[in-house]
Amino acid sequence: MSRFDLLTIGNAIVDIISRTDDAFLREAEIEKGAMTLVDSSRALAIYDRMGPAIEMSGGSAANTAAGLVSLGGRGAYFGKVSNDQLGAIFAHDIQSLGVHYQTAPLAGDPPTARCMILVTPDGERSMNTYLGACVELGPEDIEEAVVADSLVTYFEGYLWDPPRAKDAILQAAKIAHANGREMAMTLSDSFCVHRYRAEFLDLMRSGAVDIVFANEAEALALYETEILEEALHRIGQDTKRLAIVTRGPDGCVVVENGEATAYPATAVDTLVDTTGAGDLFASGFLRGYTAGLSHETSAALGALAAGHIISQIGPRPQVPLIDLPGARALLGA
Repeated sequence: MSRFDLLTIGNAIVDIISRTDDAFLREAEIEKGAMTLVDSSRALAIYDRMGPAIEMSGGSAANTAAGLVSLGGRGAYFGKVSNDQLGAIFAHDIQSLGVHYQTAPLAGDPPTARCMILVTPDGERSMNTYLGACVELGPEDIEEAVVADSLVTYFEGYLWDPPRAKDAILQAAKIAHANGREMAMTLSDSFCVHRYRAEFLDLMRSGAVDIVFANEAEALALYETEILEEALHRIGQDTKRLAIVTRGPDGCVVVENGEATAYPATAVDTLVDTTGAGDLFASGFLRGYTAGLSHETSAALGALAAGHIISQIGPRPQVPLIDLPGARALLGA
């Protein structure tokens, strides 16, 4: 028996979410739909121009851990914050959800990371991220016992921006594989893929990563093609265990042993905010996968979680996902 179903590793970020319009994005020179890294002065300038905002703990991998626990799973998280007000908020939030989180905070600067998320009326989110303390995540923050006791360790591609995090991830992969566990990653963002394409492919081809999550744009960017079938074929060749490619309202495709199988999305009445859709899909899929359920059921759990999260503001479930209609039936609970 393992102690955790899923351990996630990522950038510990507090999200600052505000509604806006396309005109604001143009005036502020913000690239729509992208995650853009900014320095402290740019972060402050954007924050000063934003309208009323909601502040909540976020970060891609942290959202995935929170979603898995909300579905009744056992989750843990590694991510670096500073010993400041936002850092305390982040730690309180994720621990209050039932996620194991004991990463030691920094004693001083840089401050805790924050992401200014601008949501336009079409539900698209444009993210401007100041990494702050995130860049200090290193091998010393990898709790060996937690990695060894987690069925799957999952990390976000965004971690390839801070240099020391790479060593931490490779260390976690060695521990996981030495204990018969699996490593998973999400490609995170097509712009992230463009920056680290060769390194991501090496992680997959070397077997450091067993399971890969990507959306359609990221998969196409990874193989520098505009043909989805080609990207699916190649990602199937390069991934040791599974590749899961999400396609928004068109559902997802699971690639295993060279075979690609499509599964549907969950119908959504009102699209409010796409922030966290991919993170929560991974929550649901990995909840099913670590429970030994079929790919069809795991994909349905992922679609259920993603469909719920885009119907609300913010990337953390505001009601327990396990209580959503159909969730317990899918889990056999």
